[in-house]
Amino acid sequence: MLAIATIVVVSMMIVTGMGLTYLLERNIERREGQELDAHLQQIIGGLRFQPDGTVKLSRDLTDPRFGKVFGGLYYQVTTLDGEVILKSRSLWDTVLDLPEDTVDPGQVHVHTRPGPNNSTLLLHESRILVVERGQELSLLVTVGIDKTEIMALKAGFARDLIPALALLAVALLLGFTFQIGVGIRPLDRLRKGVADVKSGTARRLPTNAPSEVGPLIEELNSLLDQQDESMVRARDRAADLAHGLKTPLTALATDIARLRAIGADDIADDIDELSSRMRRHLDRELARARDRHGRAHARTAAKTAIDSIIRTLAKTPKGEKLQFQNMVPEWVELAVDQGDFLEVAGNLLENACKFANETISVECGVRDGWASIIVSDDGPGVSASLISYIAQRGVRLDTVESGSGLGLAIVKDIVDAYGGQLRLENRTGGGLTAAVAFPAATSMNSKKDP
Repeated sequence: MLAIATIVVVSMMIVTGMGLTYLLERNIERREGQELDAHLQQIIGGLRFQPDGTVKLSRDLTDPRFGKVFGGLYYQVTTLDGEVILKSRSLWDTVLDLPEDTVDPGQVHVHTRPGPNNSTLLLHESRILVVERGQELSLLVTVGIDKTEIMALKAGFARDLIPALALLAVALLLGFTFQIGVGIRPLDRLRKGVADVKSGTARRLPTNAPSEVGPLIEELNSLLDQQDESMVRARDRAADLAHGLKTPLTALATDIARLRAIGADDIADDIDELSSRMRRHLDRELARARDRHGRAHARTAAKTAIDSIIRTLAKTPKGEKLQFQNMVPEWVELAVDQGDFLEVAGNLLENACKFANETISVECGVRDGWASIIVSDDGPGVSASLISYIAQRGVRLDTVESGSGLGLAIVKDIVDAYGGQLRLENRTGGGLTAAVAFPAATSMNSKKDP
């Protein structure tokens, strides 16, 4: 918009400058024309025929340019045949180049013709009738002025006009800049509103906007309403699917126990493995089906949620032998649904329990509106090729070997849904570090990781 305004303003300044210069030239020529008419009348009134038949002026002309050679102001008197019978001293040895036209008595014709010294003249000519010795005689009286003076005035006016128009253009552009800034400010508020909805800090876009933006906000809020309804239906269908599949899986567990009781351990193990795989896939798809966008004012206290997971893991046979260090500050609050965060943190801590030797630590850093939850263990770590593989976007993590796949797949799905990132790195000296980034709550955005 500013570029278009600049083009329009510059174009209008150019057109305005050319127009004003043209009007100035026209007015100068009109003023010079009035002066030429005055000289013309003065010359006509002063013509006198001498006894010898020559023509002279009865009085000297007041403008000294007539008497200066090539002084810029000229006159001549000719017959209709073109014979020059009187001319100003300023013409010296030249004559005025008159066009071939018919001038009625009393009329004044205006012409632009070449003049002495390669000049351009503005000419006014008039035809008069005089009676000499009983005979009627027609004479053409012509007065001309050098247009160089007019062009000099025009050039000087243009030089003075350019700075004025430049200042006017700058003032207009500043006004347009202010106008555009005020005009697009509602769009900036709309952008911030969309960002708030995306991060979960707001449920809908604010409706206190100018009438020009109001219909757009109404349509977007309507779209968010439809999205919420779709998500609710999707969660309901996912719940129905889970209920429909978990009951047969539970019954299948009973059949597995019966097979073990009759000694068919191989068949029981195969069915148990398939059942476990189906249950893991079911858990992953249920996690995917959750609504992780647009949950109004979703907040999770990170330290409290992690403490609850640690208490549960500490009761497991492997967890009883490990030392858990939760170093997440009390004030860290995430703009994340609590169930989603528990799913992520639980999978990361559970994976760390599988491979840790003695210690599992959880840290947190907050910067630029994002909070990183970092889970580290002192286990053997993961091969560099495997880390590179599971970090690739779009890779199905559940195809990786046992012990590192499906839990991380669910973590990656949830983190991606919030616009975050999962990062895995081997620690120096042994162990694995898993870091996930989540949007921090608005009240924490001003805090930085020390």
